[in-house]
Amino acid sequence: THYTDPYLTKAMSTEAVKYLCVHVFVTVKPGTEAAFKEASLKNARNSSQEVGVARFDVLQEKDDPCKFVLVEVYKNDGAPAAHKETEHYKEWRETVADMMAVPRSAIKYDNLFPTTPQGWDYGENTVLE
Repeated sequence: THYTDPYLTKAMSTEAVKYLCVHVFVTVKPGTEAAFKEASLKNARNSSQEVGVARFDVLQEKDDPCKFVLVEVYKNDGAPAAHKETEHYKEWRETVADMMAVPRSAIKYDNLFPTTPQGWDYGENTVLE
């Protein structure tokens, strides 16, 4: 008898995916770095649980702690709009609005590598701390 583990099969998928990758560039006012980081990490923890989100990373620049990049990887074109309707996003947006030194900006990318879901997705029951 041949047994196929369904979790292993999913993890070993070679089906290519086309995800929307958005890099959001943020510069906050000096003195607000810790509060921005706290609000953004809370938002990222919740966002990473959304069905349409493959990844949601928060990066802080080493040489200028007032600069951040949010790396948002969406599984489909409708996911960004769905994300912006969530309570956690609305709370984040309101919380950080006065922290911005300049308006945030974003650039959209298509993923080229990795091309498989397991290269991007956190997967179920993944601890993200």
